[in-house]
Amino acid sequence: MSKTYDSLHMGRSSIDLYSNDVGAPFPEITSFAAYVGGSPTNISVGGRRLGLNTTLLTAVGEDPVGDFILSFLNNEGVDTQFIPRKAAHRSSAVVLGIEPPDKFPLVYYRDNCADINLTISDVLAAPVDDCTVFQFAGTNLSKEPSRSATMFAAEQARQAGAKVVFDIDFRPDQWHDVRAFGVVARSVMPLVDVVIGTEDEINATLIRDLEQMKLTHSQISDTKVSGDSRAAIEGMLQLGPEAVAEKVGSQGARIHLKSGEVIEAPGFPVDIYNVLGAGDAFGAGFVYGLVQGWDWYRAARLGNACGAIVVTKHGCANFMPTMPEIEAFVQPYGGL
Repeated sequence: MSKTYDSLHMGRSSIDLYSNDVGAPFPEITSFAAYVGGSPTNISVGGRRLGLNTTLLTAVGEDPVGDFILSFLNNEGVDTQFIPRKAAHRSSAVVLGIEPPDKFPLVYYRDNCADINLTISDVLAAPVDDCTVFQFAGTNLSKEPSRSATMFAAEQARQAGAKVVFDIDFRPDQWHDVRAFGVVARSVMPLVDVVIGTEDEINATLIRDLEQMKLTHSQISDTKVSGDSRAAIEGMLQLGPEAVAEKVGSQGARIHLKSGEVIEAPGFPVDIYNVLGAGDAFGAGFVYGLVQGWDWYRAARLGNACGAIVVTKHGCANFMPTMPEIEAFVQPYGGL
């Protein structure tokens, strides 16, 4: 039976302030560009630009930032009718520095934020049972009531026949104890069909010892988690998912299947301007492939192409590519 929505995305949304002084250390930034952000929000926009009928379950405050977020989404054609406005809470914000090739510090402003206060009632008011793919982010699970609301949504979506996609989205400073992330992430795996994450994010699902955490100048953008990602992937696949999509930067992606097969999907070489948002662009392309029933390789290649284009841009959601742009980009490489 066909569904009304190709994909429903649940989780954080924000106003993202990107440094206009590319290369400048954070204390020397003089101005910022304002975009819309938040991992599931970015993916919903990316999917819409590729041609999917997407809807978003987030929450914003009764504030001008909420107006800003909703205006952008409506202009993009993402269905916003299920986004509650929570008067007692604030729309969130993120401030981002850009120091290529490897420094991209982020500062989150999420105290009392609206989206982490999504409830089971908000889920019941949304069409989680009327989508082909239901996608959520790991940050949803960091606090209540969003944690139980997200797990409830995954249950409802799966029972209705949707493919459930979990983007790990590991943000250490959003957790009261980073070891709690692994506990909660593992608990949600039986509800999940596909997991998406970087090597560090995948390793984070097994954190039990703080010595595994290798933090450099930014606890968010430069988190390094030591460990054996193969063991973490095998553990996830044993808990329920049929596939783990491991993002490996310029190398592209590896799709690990429950059968033990690993599918290598090469990336596209580009000069990096800003890595922030590349993973969400991958998610948008990959989800598009899942909705269309593509094989794992082709879906991952589309995700790689989306990510490669976005790393050459200043921001994320505002720069997600359209399908004609993708087709022109991949043509010199022989296509997807």
